[in-house]
Amino acid sequence: MFQTLRKAWGVPEIRKKILYTLLMIILFRFGCAVAVPFLNTDVVKSWMDTNASDGGFLDYMNTITGGAMSQATVFSLSITPFINASIIMQLLTYALPPLERMRDEGEEGRKKIDKITAVVAMFLAVFMSFAYYLTLKRMNVESADGTSQHALKYMSGGEGLFAAFVIIACFVAGALIVVWMGNRVSDKGIGNGISILLFAGIAARFPTDAALLITLTKNSIQKGENGKYLWVTIAYYLFIIAEIAFIVYMNEAERRIPIQYAKRVVGRKQYGGQKTHIPIKVIMSGVMPIIFAMSFMSLPSAIQIIKQNPHDGSFYAKFCDFFSTRSWGYAVIYFLLIIAFNYFYVSIQYNPVEIANNLRQSNGGIPGIRPGKPTSDYIQRVLNKISLVGAIFLGIIAIIPIFISMADEQLRTLSMGGTTILIAVSVALETTRTLESHLMMRHHKGFLQ
Repeated sequence: MFQTLRKAWGVPEIRKKILYTLLMIILFRFGCAVAVPFLNTDVVKSWMDTNASDGGFLDYMNTITGGAMSQATVFSLSITPFINASIIMQLLTYALPPLERMRDEGEEGRKKIDKITAVVAMFLAVFMSFAYYLTLKRMNVESADGTSQHALKYMSGGEGLFAAFVIIACFVAGALIVVWMGNRVSDKGIGNGISILLFAGIAARFPTDAALLITLTKNSIQKGENGKYLWVTIAYYLFIIAEIAFIVYMNEAERRIPIQYAKRVVGRKQYGGQKTHIPIKVIMSGVMPIIFAMSFMSLPSAIQIIKQNPHDGSFYAKFCDFFSTRSWGYAVIYFLLIIAFNYFYVSIQYNPVEIANNLRQSNGGIPGIRPGKPTSDYIQRVLNKISLVGAIFLGIIAIIPIFISMADEQLRTLSMGGTTILIAVSVALETTRTLESHLMMRHHKGFLQ
């Protein structure tokens, strides 16, 4: 990867694209530091440190925004409305025939779907901004003198309505600006702009985690604990390196189904007879199953935020405790949901019957398997096995932060979990492939050399 970056930097045109991408990342990070008016950022940060540090949905949202949500900045929503809109449109494309026809129209159909996705993202930005404002209204922490401090500086009256409008408008504008920046990176920079900004937000949290580990190490040495967290820090970073290597290996792993095309004679020439394969990636669904499962498991936490202080011993309190991110029940259900959503996502992406029909029409087939239904059944069996391996891998990656927080309460605020590392590694590999494709186009020797 570093060799690819060095070669790309030597090409002036690609160097301009890289510099433009870096400029957008810097502007994005500046926007993540601009606070929204009428908000007490210290209260928001204290509340988020307490309620969004267990690997739940709020913690995930805060991580992918680079900590902007916990600081109540203009880019608090970051690209999450666009990501949610893309997921919704991707699912609806397989469910609604009009969208399916647009998808099959090629480039023009894709542009129409992109416009619809942008509109859906705007409505989601408004909805999420309003929901986050309602969450801010319920944020309060106790100060040192015992008084309660609220996140909003104006709680009622005309000033409160004006403050609510300004806060929601800032969140919506910030989300739309981030999407615009991502599109500019896609057009004039390197790689997918949305993915690049997502990677920038995740990477911005890594220094915070490093500072936390350093602080814990210093405190353990001062308390005479024989440098307990020094060894924990070393073990943690070794584990992160091993996890990255394993994610890269699994991300590149694939199952190749051999394909043999029949020979045919046209005049005096013989055509066909080639051998190829259908590549099926082990992690074909990416992080989508984790996001779906995380959204589903975050519903009880969202209800708890809306209805604060449930009575101890009540059914509602026990229900919320069961879905706490530090419970074994949460980890087991979370793991099973990831497996289920992975099968669901793969089923809407791959249609074995359609693949079998396309092979029959092109005079191709799988050696030893008859065309038609036997071929589709064989492909379905392969998909089931590969999906199970990929689902178990995603489940293990997702529940690693839960077990780390259960093992040590001090480490529960770490954001370098399995999901964030999986996203970061995937974006890095995708960007590297984009750079390699640009280099190949500019250094291709051609057919006459």
